[in-house]
Amino acid sequence: MPRSPGRRGEILDAFVRYVAERGYDRTNIGDIADELGMSKGTIVHHFGTKAQMLRELEETHLARQLEALRMAWDRLSAPHERIAAIIHTSVLFQVIERNATVASQREVVQLSDDPAMQQVRKLRDQLQELTIDEIRAGVECGLFRSVNVELAALQLWGSLEWMWVWFNPADSRTPEQVGAAFVDVFLGGLLLDRFELSKWADPAADFVSVVRDCIAAVTNPAE
Repeated sequence: MPRSPGRRGEILDAFVRYVAERGYDRTNIGDIADELGMSKGTIVHHFGTKAQMLRELEETHLARQLEALRMAWDRLSAPHERIAAIIHTSVLFQVIERNATVASQREVVQLSDDPAMQQVRKLRDQLQELTIDEIRAGVECGLFRSVNVELAALQLWGSLEWMWVWFNPADSRTPEQVGAAFVDVFLGGLLLDRFELSKWADPAADFVSVVRDCIAAVTNPAE
């Protein structure tokens, strides 16, 4: 998660890292204040509450994923390409924005009933709807077999949202290899004709570069 300028950015960066490492409930403002050499009042001045920091983390992180995918949609048009792009985007964010991704995924239900988290729920729904739309489009054009599209989308996102538990970027498996394995299993279960599945389940497939470009554009806009 690129740092915002000034003390506010330092506070949010520390909060994101603590939530990724400890979880939301075990993250407290006092520890952040001690680490940064400031008073708790300074943090409260900038954010008000710990819940507000979580909301900002979630909104920023989810909005970046959506923006990256919408950019990718301008370059990838087929349903199977887009489903593969969703998978690789999720995996690559595990590396490129590791702390924000882990913090967001481990706290997916935190404050879910809080009215202040309405925008976060909306962004999560939009990510889900992108997947539903592409599975439905694939079924309607005869590319995918007939499935319950809502349940298929839930299966995919459930798998991707749980990845933070077992995927370690320092392991020997690259994010591209992990993404390709997900593509092989998930698209393999959808495609009516699997003849070209190996092309889409290739860690070096062209669309993976498209995904990387789009993520770079939203996470490092000044570069």
